[in-house]
Amino acid sequence: MFIDPLSFGIGFITALLLAFIYGRMQPALQEARAGWRARREENAAKRASGVEDNHRRITLRRAQGMHLAAPLFALDEILIPPKLTAPPPRLEPDAPFPREDIVSQTLPYLPAWPELAALYNAPALSLAQALSGGSNIVILGAGGAGKTVTLAHLASLCANKDARLGSLSESVPVLIHAADLNLPVTETKEALNPIINITSEHMPLFDQGRMPAFLQYAFRQGNALLLLDGFDELAPDAQKQVADYLKTLLAAYPKARIVTTAIPEQMDGLLALDFAPLALAGWNAAQQQDFVRTWGRLWTRFVSTEAWAQTSEQSVDPFLIETWLNAGGAWLTPLELTLKTWGAFAGDSLGPDALDSISAHLRRLAPPGTPPAALETLALQAIVNSQMIFDPRKAREWVKAFDAIEEKPAEAAVEGEKSKTGPLGQKKTLQTASYGLLSKMNESGLLVSHPNYHMRFSHPVLGGYLAGRGLTGIQAEDHLLSQPNWSGKLLALHYFAAQGDATKLVEKTLAQEDPLLQRPLLMAARWLRDAPRDAAWRGRIMAGLARVLQTEEYPRGLRSQAMAGLVLSGDPGASALFRQSMQSLSFELICLAALGCGAIQDPRSVELLASSLSAPSAATRRAASLALVALGSAPALEAVARGLLQGDDDVRRAAAEALANHPKDGHETLRDGATLPDIQVRRATVYGLARVEEPWAVEILQSLQVNDSQWIVKTAATEALEARSNPADPRVPRPLTPPSQTPWLLEFAGKEGVGIPPGSPATEVLLKALKSGNEAERGGALTYLRRTPTEGVVREIYGVLQSDDADLREAAYQFIWELGSSGAALPPPKQYGFG
Repeated sequence: MFIDPLSFGIGFITALLLAFIYGRMQPALQEARAGWRARREENAAKRASGVEDNHRRITLRRAQGMHLAAPLFALDEILIPPKLTAPPPRLEPDAPFPREDIVSQTLPYLPAWPELAALYNAPALSLAQALSGGSNIVILGAGGAGKTVTLAHLASLCANKDARLGSLSESVPVLIHAADLNLPVTETKEALNPIINITSEHMPLFDQGRMPAFLQYAFRQGNALLLLDGFDELAPDAQKQVADYLKTLLAAYPKARIVTTAIPEQMDGLLALDFAPLALAGWNAAQQQDFVRTWGRLWTRFVSTEAWAQTSEQSVDPFLIETWLNAGGAWLTPLELTLKTWGAFAGDSLGPDALDSISAHLRRLAPPGTPPAALETLALQAIVNSQMIFDPRKAREWVKAFDAIEEKPAEAAVEGEKSKTGPLGQKKTLQTASYGLLSKMNESGLLVSHPNYHMRFSHPVLGGYLAGRGLTGIQAEDHLLSQPNWSGKLLALHYFAAQGDATKLVEKTLAQEDPLLQRPLLMAARWLRDAPRDAAWRGRIMAGLARVLQTEEYPRGLRSQAMAGLVLSGDPGASALFRQSMQSLSFELICLAALGCGAIQDPRSVELLASSLSAPSAATRRAASLALVALGSAPALEAVARGLLQGDDDVRRAAAEALANHPKDGHETLRDGATLPDIQVRRATVYGLARVEEPWAVEILQSLQVNDSQWIVKTAATEALEARSNPADPRVPRPLTPPSQTPWLLEFAGKEGVGIPPGSPATEVLLKALKSGNEAERGGALTYLRRTPTEGVVREIYGVLQSDDADLREAAYQFIWELGSSGAALPPPKQYGFG
């Protein structure tokens, strides 16, 4: 083949010139492409502005109806703003430490027992604070703790672009329930489709076609906040499916922010995705009183005039109702207090107990004429089959014997099925109304329907209560006990123990071995509050809790849970046990017993607690101060006041900080203390005022900062005010930096003569740091090893549980607890010296 040299040369030179010109123009072309992309996205945002406004408006309307009392009030009218119990700060080198107060130094972090944190006013985070660190969050709480309300409140704040959310105020809220998701989704490119489909259904027809582009843009830009409710209602297999979906979603949209819910005993798959677990704070007495007062005001103004609300000719003074409610609200969940308050004002209460309030609400919701056995059968079958989100076509077979309507094929159990094309062009089947008894339950509000043949009880506590009642008539508790822990199982067993003979159930539960976490015992401890006081099996659980409380070898976090179980049991024997333990030679046991005495408000313990204010252990003095203020009696508060006026510096500070927990007499004492001539009293008072979340406390601190004559008082006031205004709280969860970019770990690896390649989990280096590093390095290694909980890693963590470092030991226990709650199989601890 002949090639003309001249043509070849011209072509070669031309190619070189073009390549040179293209290379010089490449930056300009890249800049032009970026500009085109930015203008295209800006135009898309402008086109989507109307869609976004409608989406925010519809989300707000939905969120305001996501609570039990929605038929009566909007959420914001009755809301007690939710908070999250602040976890301990991460242990790692060079990490800033928060300003610790008396509670964080005395009461361990107990995510599964938020009642004690509420009683003693433990440090808490607002929703905005919890999200400010950039982590995805899983909100922990038992059934009825308020997890759905928390998500609804967060959605409302986002929908309103509330400035309290800070950088997240412009986020687009995407509020869905796990039952809405059509899973599985395996392709990354289809990760957003289930969210687009369900969100589009709430939108006007004109906007549905524009929702895919709007949501894709929001998730891609990191401007979407996915609020996923209902994860806590799922059994482990279903949780794994949802967790796999979230993994796919985050792989496709790594900037997306997610908040979901779980129970403390089960959060399968979320920790592996770096979700930060935060426990929902319980309500203290002041919050309960505020809720009851608000309910009474709204009821009197808007509801009592309705004809259906006038149950008798002679109305009861709302003040008397509020007084009765405030006297009996101890240890009630927000759900239970809501239902008790509803029953008291409506006049349909069945009794003073939590079980009575739930039963009364079921009467309100159940369709007229529905046999109780039908409700119990439906709930029990759902839990026995591990399907609290169930298919109504199958569920109709469960209640077939109670359905008075003529039989139809299973495929017709959902009447009026229609198909339509979704926003992505897919065919969707919509259920307009289920057939027969299920339809009546859906219309009455007892059941809730979702797309794709999904149905559930309107609240899992209602389903659990009915299932527990159903268990009393059959022998199915063995089957439930064999299931892994999940919310349906735990609720059903709880309410069975409250209403049936649980003797055999307790025997089999306590026979299960779990020497380190004691999960079977602590699960049974939750049954004591609602169980009959004369139940023969109560003694075995109380004895087990006492054994754990008094065993010195157990981690303090575990012993504190046993103390909490004794407190919430309502058993009179708990007070005697705590008083006996107060005379122990172990300061750690005395500290826990003192907190127990304060929590149950045992008046016979005042003298023991007062004498503990002079104990050589600082932790014991702090615990005694907190307990005396919790008791709130005149002799108890006088003992604390003497400590403030006459004690050493540590006792004065402990007394002042404890007095911050008493809104009436305690706050008045702090006001007076700030004006006393004694310098040490004024300085101690500053620490107490720092714990009071009221404007007047800030004003006093500012006055002391400027006007006090002593620099020691002025300095303390300055530090307290700076701590209030410092947004960088070390207790806020933040994503971990990769090991290859972590300075302290790189420095340690350098000393060991090894490197950390990008993307490596650096497990071997972290294990070396855990074994031979200094105190801070061991804590940092423990934090990072949560990502790789292999058997070898867990074995080393078991060793840390026997460390002399109390903070490291408790962090290791928290590691093991979270690992157990995530569904991981823990190596037998007996091999490593436990049990």
